[in-house]
Amino acid sequence: MSEPQVSVSSMQRLWLKEMGVGRWLLPEPPRRPAPSADAGVQVATAAAAPSGPAEARRPADDASGQVRRSGAGDALALLAAGRDRQAGRPAAARPGAPAAVSLAQAPQAGQSVAQAPAQRVDQPGGEPVVMAERGPLAQDMEGLREQVLACTACDLCKTRRQAVFGDGAFPARWMVIGEAPGEQEDRQGSPFVGRAGQLLDSMLAAVDLQRGREVFIANVIKCRPPANRNPRPEEIAACSPYLMKQIELIKPEGILVLGRFAAHTLLQTEASIGNLRGRVHAWRDGSGRDIPLVVSYHPAYLLRSPHAKAAAWQDLRLAVAQAPQG
Repeated sequence: MSEPQVSVSSMQRLWLKEMGVGRWLLPEPPRRPAPSADAGVQVATAAAAPSGPAEARRPADDASGQVRRSGAGDALALLAAGRDRQAGRPAAARPGAPAAVSLAQAPQAGQSVAQAPAQRVDQPGGEPVVMAERGPLAQDMEGLREQVLACTACDLCKTRRQAVFGDGAFPARWMVIGEAPGEQEDRQGSPFVGRAGQLLDSMLAAVDLQRGREVFIANVIKCRPPANRNPRPEEIAACSPYLMKQIELIKPEGILVLGRFAAHTLLQTEASIGNLRGRVHAWRDGSGRDIPLVVSYHPAYLLRSPHAKAAAWQDLRLAVAQAPQG
């Protein structure tokens, strides 16, 4: 892959200075040997089943390379267990830690997430949870927005001020996907507001992108978890179909994923951000189209860890190079 070239104007230099990046054209990460035919590009197969608070409260370990569980794998297993029960199949054996479940097994676009009455599903390592009944997802953005704002599929509806659907251009060249709304997002009804949102806007401006013009911004979870705690597996399972439908409807040319929890949910992995960033993954949508996907640090983490801003700038350049402006 040729090195991404991003020209930097005087205005962009000001944005980069605000970001804390003092070197305008950082060297590209070392090139990796071409993968074998068996390895290929990492592909996350999309289906309609599956910013801040979880990342903001998590210990600053994103660059450590350690593998830590986020609950996303448990959510995928939860979806699979529900499907097995619905079909009358025994639940798959679970030796030790739960195995990853492919999103390809999740409900397809437009299907009901819970066609039958509310059902009890064994949550991995916990008490059974009740999966709420919900009809088919809307096939247009306005209808989907109305469903999200009225959603009662999990207990987060009891503590939220309002659901945060996402905002930006539609259709959009780029999607930026974060984790879950924080307190200000819950108050204002928009994703990435406050200091983290200002930093994200600065990052996008540095590569001539802005929300509302070329970018749509959304979160995996649409309602704020109380006290900014990590989302629970049943909450991920209930909410992530909305995100998958958003990706299907928006049809972005590229996806930028911010934060460990969001990356775990989309890529079905428990790897650290340090192991996921710096390379291009591929998100396969329902039509079989591969969308370039780049993982980077959440802006809330960058505010706490300014040393990571240079790496985030590299990630942003890498992402933009995958879907250059025409």
